[in-house]
Amino acid sequence: MIKKRCKYGLIIGLLLGIIASVFCFQFYKFSKRPFSIPDSGHVLVIPPGTSVQKISHQLSAAGLMRSSHWFLLYIRIHGAWNTLKAGEYFIKPGTTLRGLIDQLQAGRVIQHALTIVPGWNFEQLLLAINDDPHITHTLLGLTTEEIMARLNHPGEHPEGRFFPETYYFPAGTTDIAFLQRAYGLLQIKLASVWDKHYPSLPLQSAYEALILASIIEKESSEADEYAEIAGVYIRRLEKKMPLQADPTVIYGIGKSFLGKLNTTQLKKITPYNTYQKIGLPPTPIALPSLKALEASVNPKAGQALYFVAKANGKGHVFSNTLQEHNVAVIQYRKSLSGVK
Repeated sequence: MIKKRCKYGLIIGLLLGIIASVFCFQFYKFSKRPFSIPDSGHVLVIPPGTSVQKISHQLSAAGLMRSSHWFLLYIRIHGAWNTLKAGEYFIKPGTTLRGLIDQLQAGRVIQHALTIVPGWNFEQLLLAINDDPHITHTLLGLTTEEIMARLNHPGEHPEGRFFPETYYFPAGTTDIAFLQRAYGLLQIKLASVWDKHYPSLPLQSAYEALILASIIEKESSEADEYAEIAGVYIRRLEKKMPLQADPTVIYGIGKSFLGKLNTTQLKKITPYNTYQKIGLPPTPIALPSLKALEASVNPKAGQALYFVAKANGKGHVFSNTLQEHNVAVIQYRKSLSGVK
């Protein structure tokens, strides 16, 4: 009887061992087998508060794996039950279970990109942010004053205070967080540039350098001549001459500007009409690039006090005297009309 029991026990033990071995082998295969991911990859979105069971269901429903049982068991065994982070993930072809768990634990989410273009004004920046579907919009309908208050900078004029750059961010980033990041980077760049400014420059603060940089940015699309443009404006400031910068006049006109300045507009008194007033306008007029910021505090030496665009639209002709400038303007107008 005892022998028979031992025999049955051995058989049962053997069967259990075989079952355990098969189980372990299947579990091992599942953990090493790549998910069934298409060549284009798969986007997995895990909202905040999503349970592990729900994540497992999402993977199964998407056809990435046949059964959720192995997935749940693996998560439990490896102590990852409460460590998976919400977010939007891109799962590459060839990703294994271990690789996916590592990705979800580390929160390696998809990074979306939004480029702030040098020369944009604040309104254009807000439009770009509001049009981005990956940003959570909380500032819609607010005035610029209310927006700056939300950014913890009440009373500040928003123009020029956000650094133009390509920013990468996860889906769900708020417009406030995005703007705070761009604001902070501008402050860092501006402080670094201002630390290197010449004390003899007719600029009283980093903010004045920011204002000048914004004008430089709007005057030319050729970064190589930013320093030369800065030199013209710095010499005009030193000589107490009006800057006569068309971009500032256009900014002061606002949405009523129809594409070409006329005599009436050039004579209209506004805080931004640098034909009618001496010195810088009260605020920046656009978002300046780093090169424009650097040029504002490191102007090119020389005697030029005037410049006019070339007919081909690439760069400017710089002149030391009004007589030379008038000749350059005549040549410019002849080129536009086709007169030789």
